[in-house]
Amino acid sequence: MTDDTILIWGAGAIGGVLGAYFARAGHAVHMVDIVEEHVHAIREGGLKIEGPVDSFTQVLTADTPDTLVGRFRRVILAVKAHHTEQALEMLMPHLASDGFVVSAQNGLNERLIASRIGEERTLGCFVNFGADWIEPGLILYGNRAAVALGELDGSDSARLRDMHGLFGIVEPDAVKTENIWGYLWGKMGYGALLFATALTPASMSDAMDRAQSRCVFAELGAEVMTLAAAEGVVPIGFNGFDPTAFRNRDVKAVDEAIDKMVAHNRKTAKTHSGIYRDLAVRKRKTEVDAQIGILVEIGKSHGIATPVLAMLHGLIRDIEDGKRAQSCALLDLMVPLCS
Repeated sequence: MTDDTILIWGAGAIGGVLGAYFARAGHAVHMVDIVEEHVHAIREGGLKIEGPVDSFTQVLTADTPDTLVGRFRRVILAVKAHHTEQALEMLMPHLASDGFVVSAQNGLNERLIASRIGEERTLGCFVNFGADWIEPGLILYGNRAAVALGELDGSDSARLRDMHGLFGIVEPDAVKTENIWGYLWGKMGYGALLFATALTPASMSDAMDRAQSRCVFAELGAEVMTLAAAEGVVPIGFNGFDPTAFRNRDVKAVDEAIDKMVAHNRKTAKTHSGIYRDLAVRKRKTEVDAQIGILVEIGKSHGIATPVLAMLHGLIRDIEDGKRAQSCALLDLMVPLCS
C-alpha cells in the first residue's frame, strides 16, 4: 500500500529543517537517516531547530534504512552528493510505483537520479538556505535564502505545485521555475566559490573578501559559467551571485557580485560552509568529487580546459587526505592561474 506521507531520506542540515517545518505545519513526515543516535533523538526528544531564523523542537517519525518499512509516493532526497547512488539503492524499494524523488541536495544529482529511475520520476530542487548538523537531534538554521523547484523538462505539473507549496512553508519566497537547471548551474558556480573558502580557516565572507585572492573566485565562477553555456543552460543568479558577470569576466561587475555575496554571508549565523565543517570539524570526505570533480569531467567532455577548478579539486582532496592543512596560503597558490 502506498503511503502519501512525505519521506525525507537524510535528516541532516537540509532534510532536518524541511522535515521539522513540514511536520510542525501538520503534514505527515517520515525521516530516514543512517546515524542511529540521530534517529533515536528525533524519535524520542524531538528534532531541535535552533538559530536566528527560528527555534523549536519537533518530534518526528524516524528510522534507519534497516528498519524502514512501506512504500512512499513523495520522497525528498537530502543526503550529501557523493552518497546519492548508495542512498538511491536503499530507497528504491520504498518508492511507490507512481512515486517521485525530489533532490534537495547540492550539485547536479538530478542527472544521476534520472538515469536510475527516469526523468519522469525526478523533480529538480535548488536550496540555498544555511543550516548545519550540530549533533544528534540538533540542527542550526543559520539563514533564509533562495529556494526553487522545477520539472527537469521545464513543464508544469500537479506534483510540482504540491511540492512548491510544501517548500513554501520553509521559505515563503520559494520559486516554481521553468528553468531549474539554470538554478542548479547557478549554484554550481556559487558552490565552487564556497569550496575555495573551505581551503582556509576563514569565514566564507572573510575568505571571499581578501583582495589578493579575489581573482581566484572570479576565475572559478567564469569556468563554471563557461561549462553551463556549453551545456546549453542559462544560469540564474541568486543571493549576490551574478552568472553573466562571471561568464563575461567583467572585472567591475564580478567585484560588485563578490561584495554582495560577502554582505549576504555576513548576515548569517552559519559563518562557514558545510565543506569547511566536513574538513575541520567532522573530519570526513567532502562533496568535492561529486561537485568540483564532475565539473572537470564535464569540461573534458566539451574539450574545455578548467585548470582552476582542477587545482581546487586537488587541493581539497589533499586536505581530506591529510597532505595539506587549511590555510589562506592555499588560495594564494591558485592566483598565478588566474592572472
